[in-house]
Amino acid sequence: MNNLIPINYDNDRQTVSARTLHEFLEVESNYTTWFNRMTEYGFNENIDFQTCLPNLESESHGGQNKQDHQITVEMAKELCMIQRTEKGKQARQYFIELERQWNTPEAVMARAVKMADKKILSLESGIKERDDIIKELTPAAEFGKTVGNSKGAILIRDYVKLLANDGIKIGQDQFFSWLHVHDYIYRTKERKPQWDAKVQYVKMGLFKVKITPISTPEDGDIMKFTIRITGKGQKYFYEKLKSA
Repeated sequence: MNNLIPINYDNDRQTVSARTLHEFLEVESNYTTWFNRMTEYGFNENIDFQTCLPNLESESHGGQNKQDHQITVEMAKELCMIQRTEKGKQARQYFIELERQWNTPEAVMARAVKMADKKILSLESGIKERDDIIKELTPAAEFGKTVGNSKGAILIRDYVKLLANDGIKIGQDQFFSWLHVHDYIYRTKERKPQWDAKVQYVKMGLFKVKITPISTPEDGDIMKFTIRITGKGQKYFYEKLKSA
């Protein structure tokens, strides 16, 4: 009687292909007509059966087999009884024996252990994912605390000191060059060019530029540009430098 009709153990309930059962029972009517008639006995989809594609390896009627159903063993037993044939009696006894084996203490314990193993694997995966996220976010969070303690926008020379404290070693001149290469700042066209921030990044809130009019014997009246990096800019450039 073993493997009389293949059983699916993928879910928490044993199921069987209704099409395979239909073939075993040697029902004269076609599968679709038979199954639709059987569901009229009070069986409900997603409770007693689920619609699925047929097993192509076991198809015997080519393109005619367009649909199959996985039915519970309980439903299969009732369908066998409804047939009132020797084949139906044989299949029903087979399903009764499967249920008896399924509900033995050993089988119940084995399923419980399997479920526990899946739960442990799921928890371990979740813990690893959480740890990876924490590991990735911790440097930015710690730097965010430092930025939070700074008073508003700061000079670039002070910003590179913050970066150094967080492990990013870059000098003031290097950082000016980096900002220039990445098109955040530009050189003014005065006789003595100065660094100035591009307007779009000032509008984004990354920089504040202080413009101070000064008078010198050599150059006369000129405008002095002082670039400061805002708290938003400090975090923004930290992430850019860290990824670089």
